[in-house]
Amino acid sequence: MALFPLKLIPAETRIDFMRWRWITVGFMLLLMVASIVQIAVNSFNFGLDFTGGTSVELVFEQPADVDAVRERLEAAGYPGAQVQTMGTASDLMIRLQPKDGGNDAEAINRTADDVLRAAGTEDNPATIKGRSFVGPQVGQDLAKKGIYAIVFVVLGFLIYIAFRFEWKFAVSAIITTLGDVLIVAGWFSLAGREFDLTLLAGLLTVMGFSINDTIVVFDRVRENFRGMRAEPLQVLNASINQTLSRTIITSVVAFLTVTALYVYGGGSLAGMSEAMMIGIVIGTASSILVACPLLTFGVLRVTKQDLLPKARDEEALARRP
Repeated sequence: MALFPLKLIPAETRIDFMRWRWITVGFMLLLMVASIVQIAVNSFNFGLDFTGGTSVELVFEQPADVDAVRERLEAAGYPGAQVQTMGTASDLMIRLQPKDGGNDAEAINRTADDVLRAAGTEDNPATIKGRSFVGPQVGQDLAKKGIYAIVFVVLGFLIYIAFRFEWKFAVSAIITTLGDVLIVAGWFSLAGREFDLTLLAGLLTVMGFSINDTIVVFDRVRENFRGMRAEPLQVLNASINQTLSRTIITSVVAFLTVTALYVYGGGSLAGMSEAMMIGIVIGTASSILVACPLLTFGVLRVTKQDLLPKARDEEALARRP
């Protein structure tokens, strides 16, 4: 990887990653356990997408600054209010948790009037277009669908990798990927960040990024196991080193893109972009330091014989007319 005359990554690295496999895998497992304990004890700071709340539609005389409206609402005692445009910059949808927690008509009207006073300004007054209450049942349905989505993605990856490579690769990849997602989720539980649909989308994106990086390394492992006459540890080391430049370049570009989204995307995308930024760092490290080392432990220990049957099957298919 070269930046002008500066070469950041040598063309051929010979880093002995397998030498530290016990430490890297152990550290990963420690972080996973800590994340599980953190989530089990403190759960998440669920947002309105999951807990329900009051929804207020406002129409401004002039285009409104979404971030400024969100800041005024927070100053008025409504932290975590969700503010988004509705077709035009003058129409805003505001969803927030009422201060008194009420959900009757009087409480909804009281909250809507309070939101109107906080959101509008003398230069740009607003009027209420609509008001309603979204119950927590909707949030429960969203939570179930989010869990279903994660399970579906995991099963899909598991089936694909087991078919494409071998079941040991599939188990190693899923452990690594779920570890990445757990660590990112644990961070948000520890930090008390609001957990909403955008953050859930960020976690699913982390899962996809992590599995993609891992598959690239595993593909090189498979090729080297068939072509190299060396011990498994040497093959795994060589595979990681050969894909190291590609992995880091991809991660750096992705990280810079997400950083721009975090800086310029506004508060509504902050959770998703933060999850992706952390996930890219964790996913890159795990694909280099954890995924392949897992293939050297216990029942997951991979050998040349594990890949020979698939190699013969692919060669036979290639010879067919």
